[in-house]
Amino acid sequence: MKLIRHNGGEKVTGGNYWNVSTGERVTLSREGILPGGSDTVYYKARPILILAAGPVLGLVYAAFLPFIGIAIVMTMMVKKLLGGKAEELSKVATFNWHPSEAYLAGKPRKGKDGKTEEKDTGGPAETGKE
Repeated sequence: MKLIRHNGGEKVTGGNYWNVSTGERVTLSREGILPGGSDTVYYKARPILILAAGPVLGLVYAAFLPFIGIAIVMTMMVKKLLGGKAEELSKVATFNWHPSEAYLAGKPRKGKDGKTEEKDTGGPAETGKE
């Protein structure tokens, strides 16, 4: 059985080599050295195998698609049944991080008296004049 796993910098025969982690494809027409360091992994496969993998991966995707739909429906049902309680419960179990929010000027913080403090961003002071 021929070896199909190769590392970068290794001397190999001609053919198609794919780096699965980056999606890079290297085609060598004759014997040569694969680019990258020894931690870069390439797999040699014939083009017919890659073409055959496409429909198989599509079948796997199509097979799991109904499960994704079931999970969405179950989530909606739980939200409707438990109302706002489920959302409050999820806030306790998760970090206070919202990927859609950006605090480029800093997050507003509450002071000792419970009021929101404005954080000084180090920019020019406002004079109130226009």
